[in-house]
Amino acid sequence: MNPIKKINSNRPFSVSFYLFVVIIFSWPFQFIYVLGGEAFKPLLLLSMIMVSVGTFISGKYIFRDGFKNAGWTWGKPKHYGYAFILSLFLWLFPSILEQQLGIYHPPQLVNVGEILKAFLFNFVITIIPAFGEEFGWRGYLLPRLFHKYSERKALLLHGLITWVWHLPYLVILAIRIEDNLLFTIPIVLIISIIPTVMHAVVFAFIWDQSKSLAVATFYHSAFDEVRDSLENSVGFGILGQYWQSLILVILGSLILLKVRFIPQANYYENTN
Repeated sequence: MNPIKKINSNRPFSVSFYLFVVIIFSWPFQFIYVLGGEAFKPLLLLSMIMVSVGTFISGKYIFRDGFKNAGWTWGKPKHYGYAFILSLFLWLFPSILEQQLGIYHPPQLVNVGEILKAFLFNFVITIIPAFGEEFGWRGYLLPRLFHKYSERKALLLHGLITWVWHLPYLVILAIRIEDNLLFTIPIVLIISIIPTVMHAVVFAFIWDQSKSLAVATFYHSAFDEVRDSLENSVGFGILGQYWQSLILVILGSLILLKVRFIPQANYYENTN
């Protein structure tokens, strides 16, 4: 990526204030879904889009530090291929494996054509919401964290912030379990934090290596819709449910230990 040119800003970038702005614009839609149920599920996609709205307002009007180094390239075809293969490995591979091993049997006949059709339809719908998050977390937030903190701390903090943003949805998952909520909600939050943070690290790696928000967005949409298409048709057994968390924790940990990202000075420069 090319370095961001020095710019003048009236307000230094603040992680907490940025997150506050994003939450103000996006969380109301998540809470409506919490209160309204599945009929309001499209509002989850809208909440993802609103991340980009809060980000645009932050970069344009609050911190005035712009979006020059967010990753405005298309990337290379191989990057899209690798991203899609990873999505299939995380969801389709364990689904096929557990069926072949007899660990799980689908409740209905598998219709590959219908699954593919559902995937393509929902993939297109999810592209814009996925961009909303990638623009915010990777394109805007992460470069500023790289400028302020060490590489690993920046990666982990940006992952923690994405976990915080998902809290309303995680609470929904806990409520759906229909158990003792005083016990279930803390358990869901605890077991979700490490995979979520490590997945954010994987997202950051894809964004950094491809130099492209487009590739990161493609992976985001592919990950969500391979999962949803299989879950809504074939379903998952125990392996399919936990495989992706295990692999993402391993991949994220390896990236933290082995991969060097672009030097911090090349990401973001502010003259405050």
